[in-house]
Amino acid sequence: QVQLVESGGGLVQAGGSLSLSCTASGNIFAIATMGWYRQAPGKQRELVAVITSGNTNYADSVKGRFTISRDNAKNTVYLQMNSLKPEDTAVYYCNLNIIRAWGPNVNSWGQGTQVTVSS
Repeated sequence: QVQLVESGGGLVQAGGSLSLSCTASGNIFAIATMGWYRQAPGKQRELVAVITSGNTNYADSVKGRFTISRDNAKNTVYLQMNSLKPEDTAVYYCNLNIIRAWGPNVNSWGQGTQVTVSS
């Protein structure tokens, strides 16, 4: 079994910063892709950023402000969020494509962490 635990959400003023983390544990051989999604009230979940072994990409709305990174030894993905805007307010979810030592690959979601940016 694979478990994901997120942390780092909170309330900040516009222009502030937050850092999110997501750590996976369990039956893990490697993690192919790590990503962050977010879902605002009344809206669909959207991709924020993704990182593979050698590449990153971001939603246009967060380019230049957010940075995704990973620590493979810790099975952890991070999202550094700077220059936050009220429109960044959402529940943020990590999503990891996990290669298991035994069994099929799994696509796992974190429990979500609330990010609220006040104007």
